[in-house]
Amino acid sequence: MKQLALGISPRQQPTLDNFVPGANAELISRLRAFQAGNFSENILYLWGEAGSGKSHLLSACAGPNVVDDVEKLDETSQIGLFNAINAARQSGGAVLAAGNAPPAQLPLREDLKSRLAWGLVYQVKRLTDEERGVYLRGEAARRGMQLPDEVVSYLLTRVRRDLPSLAAMLDRLDRASLERKRPITLPLVRETLKDDGV
Repeated sequence: MKQLALGISPRQQPTLDNFVPGANAELISRLRAFQAGNFSENILYLWGEAGSGKSHLLSACAGPNVVDDVEKLDETSQIGLFNAINAARQSGGAVLAAGNAPPAQLPLREDLKSRLAWGLVYQVKRLTDEERGVYLRGEAARRGMQLPDEVVSYLLTRVRRDLPSLAAMLDRLDRASLERKRPITLPLVRETLKDDGV
């Protein structure tokens, strides 16, 4: 008989403190200044590939002038962002935006692309596997889970390595461990992945 696992480890809300910075330490420092209202620029634009952490960072800094996925904006939304940037420049405010490419490569109006390039532009760099391992160990410890090094290595070679996918895998392993009343070991991980069709 399987023990049913209750959802007792809620997901952490995105903050700058629970973002694994890796090679993005300077960017995190700028975002802290943005949050505190001590940001000297009017525009901060982040870009990077899917899974690099842009949405986490924007959620951590959520506010009225934060825009994610700018490459998907329709004409009306592009005009709105253009006007928000102009208003921020006139009033001393700030706009934080993110997309999947540098400003010049975005499929947007030319005047909006140039506005996004006026401020600070940062590429959000993906984590190395070593940094992802640090994340897995830290998140497992936060949940009260023991995660052996061999399990970390195995996961980093067998599953998607973006942080949301790794967090979802920890959820599945936590649930499997509780339901089967077994510690998280390589055999349990293999069984869980097999059950998931991986």
